Amino acid sequence: MTETPNPHIIDADTLTGEMRPIRRAVLSLGSNLGDRVTTLQGAVNAIADTPDVWVTSVSAVYETAPVNCPPGSDDFLNIVLLCDTTLAAHRLLERCLTVEDAFDRERGEANAPRTLDVDLIVVGDRRSDDENLRLPHPRAKERAFVLKPWYDLEPDAVLPDAGPVADLLADLGTDGVTLREDITLEIE
Repeated sequence: MTETPNPHIIDADTLTGEMRPIRRAVLSLGSNLGDRVTTLQGAVNAIADTPDVWVTSVSAVYETAPVNCPPGSDDFLNIVLLCDTTLAAHRLLERCLTVEDAFDRERGEANAPRTLDVDLIVVGDRRSDDENLRLPHPRAKERAFVLKPWYDLEPDAVLPDAGPVADLLADLGTDGVTLREDITLEIE
């Protein structure tokens, strides 16, 4: 026996007749203020609890010196999440910003220390170049703290418009990106 859909529930996809494809998303998370480990684990949990987002992998934790931050800024803890999602890229970005806000992210000066930073690196093959969202992330190819944890999870990954992550990482190097074997984050 098959289940009959409830005629009183309106699904936007049903109205438009559009299918929502599942896309692989790569998210980079970092924290250099407060209890960084608790913040990152909380962010992983919040993203995993997002409807239409399925976190499939959490990278190892890396500690890195701040890049282009004010003098005296503390080191970052960084991770990468691999997710499958049916959310549109802008909706996923909205969710990431909401998660940042939940962890008291203050916006203002670029590259200022922060409790949480969540960046969309890739969302399937989507391209975006508007003021709110640029995909693929325009500086990911220059950031070992993104490429190294991503490479650990997907050695054959390709950053669209830039090339294989392995090649980008080989060119960039991993100086200053230190594996924190004493910290493990997971999907709870």
